[in-house]
Amino acid sequence: MRIPEATNFIEQIINEELSAGKFENNGNEIHVRFPPEPNGYLHIGHIKAMCINFGVKEKYRGTLNLRMDDTNPAKEDYEYVNSIVEAVKWLGFEYDKLVFASDYYDKLYEIAEKYILDGNAYVCDLSAEEITGTRGTLTEAGTPSPYRNRSAEENLKLFREMKAGLYPDGSRVLRAKIDMSSPNLNMRDPVIYRIAHVEHYRTGNKWCIYPMYDFAHPVSDAIEGITHSLCSLEFENHRPLYDWVVEKAGFEKPRPRQIEFARLNITNMLMSKRYLKKLVDEGFVRGWDDPRMPTVMGLKNRGVPPEALKKFCADVGVAKAYSVVNQAQLDSCIRDELNAEAERAMAVLNPLKLTITNYDGEEELNFEKNPIKENSGVRKIKFTGTVYIDRDDFSLNPPPKYKRLYRGGTVRLKGAYIVRCDDVVTDKNGEVSELKCTYFPETRSGSNTASEVKAKGVVQWVDAKYGVNVELRQYEPLLKDEEYSGQDYAERLNADSEKKFLGKAEPYLAECTDNTPFQLMRTGYYKKCTENGLVLSEIVSLKDSFNK
Repeated sequence: MRIPEATNFIEQIINEELSAGKFENNGNEIHVRFPPEPNGYLHIGHIKAMCINFGVKEKYRGTLNLRMDDTNPAKEDYEYVNSIVEAVKWLGFEYDKLVFASDYYDKLYEIAEKYILDGNAYVCDLSAEEITGTRGTLTEAGTPSPYRNRSAEENLKLFREMKAGLYPDGSRVLRAKIDMSSPNLNMRDPVIYRIAHVEHYRTGNKWCIYPMYDFAHPVSDAIEGITHSLCSLEFENHRPLYDWVVEKAGFEKPRPRQIEFARLNITNMLMSKRYLKKLVDEGFVRGWDDPRMPTVMGLKNRGVPPEALKKFCADVGVAKAYSVVNQAQLDSCIRDELNAEAERAMAVLNPLKLTITNYDGEEELNFEKNPIKENSGVRKIKFTGTVYIDRDDFSLNPPPKYKRLYRGGTVRLKGAYIVRCDDVVTDKNGEVSELKCTYFPETRSGSNTASEVKAKGVVQWVDAKYGVNVELRQYEPLLKDEEYSGQDYAERLNADSEKKFLGKAEPYLAECTDNTPFQLMRTGYYKKCTENGLVLSEIVSLKDSFNK
């Protein structure tokens, strides 16, 4: 096969192995896997892992297994399996096979017995706390278990009794017999099977012993013929154990090779399934698909285009070193994608009535759907002379160089006319309730009529007669700040991560299909949805603070 040009260190390793003929026996086919545990919903960190694994599959025209790493039955469920499958498909990735670690339970048990017979595993009666206490430290060797030298016959008998359900949870485990003085703590006789009388969502009550991740994962890779196990950097210290497990199981070469990359870390973003589940369980958010959540379903529900997420991961790149990416970079990718595709529309968050005293009648104005998209066309928007503008676009005491509306000042109503504020109406509390304005007919947008009237500012508006009520929702990060050492995530939660406004929107927004994205002029990118009325839910703000 023609070896493609490498663009990162993972591809460089694969190319070196292909050049050396490592995979000639399998036709030089590269086989990778994406193995999430079905104990929660995928989040944006998983998207990077998906991009890397599916990217290798596509670049090398290989195969990829989507594997549910379901060896912890107490926390796993079909709900999460289905959500993972849906997330992968929504992102536009195609896998070759859907498989489960639980598919291999019989084979895993068989290999565990082989370990025992070969002298590579033993049944240990120490508690979890005692095992931890005898593991040693980085500078001191561990203490061998008093059960380490049981005979193969006794170990096999005990292990089979564990499988038969004769012992309670925590009373016995099966440990790999490696090296209690190894400088790598993962090699100090790790547990590879534990007792758990828990019903599995797929296998029911067939099993009451379950394999540990560090055993099940490499064996599953080897069973499937995976050539490269691509995983995040926290598994680097587990690589010697990964290799030992596969070798002692008796798999022939070429065996799977584990390669680690830096996981995705983003400022102000909670990226732990355990903590995200806690937010859901405690009701801080409305569910796994809450638009504030960094889950794939949350990002989808927020209205983020999948192409923007893949572009973001491509821009971040594949690196070995730990780093933190600013959320502004993610927002910039989302903004770029929406800017190119989303229609423009108008809404006001905090309506202030503006009446044009010299206008009479009603007309339709042309409104450009997307000025940067070729052949996007125009739509009609009704104008009656009484409109709402955003209260923030008017000032009784304007600062220097103020470009919006004030008494005696002019401003252009987007797509309509230039108006001048002549008078201000206030209510009994002294609050501005209405602006009385004059319009200049020759300043209609799109006309070629010359006018001496000029306006430096342009504001969005909604017609008072035809505009509709809308709830606008704006979002901030769930975390108030970047993480500090020793700080509990609960101390960092942003109680004001969602803000709601009752405003006005042009009727076109109410008529469109749910989930349609729009750029609300001078406001942000929003998604239309219907929840007891029209709701516009923010996707991303207009402001771009990322230095490209």
